[in-house]
Amino acid sequence: MVALTCKRWILAAVAITASATVLHAALPTSPDISGPTSLTGQLLIATPALQGSAFEHAVILIAQHNKDGALGIVINRPLDERPIASVLGSLGADTGAFKDNVRVFLGGPVSPEVAFAVHNADYHLSDTVDIDGRVALTPATEVLRDIGLGKGPGKSLIVFGYAGWGASQLDGEVGRGDWLSVPEDPSLVFDDDRTKVWTDAMARHKP
Repeated sequence: MVALTCKRWILAAVAITASATVLHAALPTSPDISGPTSLTGQLLIATPALQGSAFEHAVILIAQHNKDGALGIVINRPLDERPIASVLGSLGADTGAFKDNVRVFLGGPVSPEVAFAVHNADYHLSDTVDIDGRVALTPATEVLRDIGLGKGPGKSLIVFGYAGWGASQLDGEVGRGDWLSVPEDPSLVFDDDRTKVWTDAMARHKP
């Protein structure tokens, strides 16, 4: 079932049409919840309760969480490496003369035709959503161009799709034990070895 789900996501990701409109429309609009109930800037770690689901062993960076819902990016589902020009072309953008490749990730099951970049917060564009002062989220097209020109973010993940929750949905899943959480750490978000992210994140959880 997981393999079939991933296959559908990959096929849908061939035609990518990332836009700032999609990103900002997907983000919950109310102010962040104050206090410990907001998981913005946290990493969600899938527990054994999600074994056999599409989120088995997933680690998700929560970009925003408030009373309207939550949006996150799965950071440990690598797909493959693709030419930057090819990815830009599938976004409907000018492919330029870029020769480098970029590693592509599966960010979640919602809108898999949309591409985003998770990157260090030192890099900032007009459409960038700052998550916690250390990592940020931006529609992928301009980020890819800057990467191709050698002036992109120091660290980044290019992802297709995202994980989304309606009002109180994530709170309910956490309450029944589907997810654990730890503070976001760039060393986990951008670690080259994706096979260790779930294990390393789980090791940081303190009951």
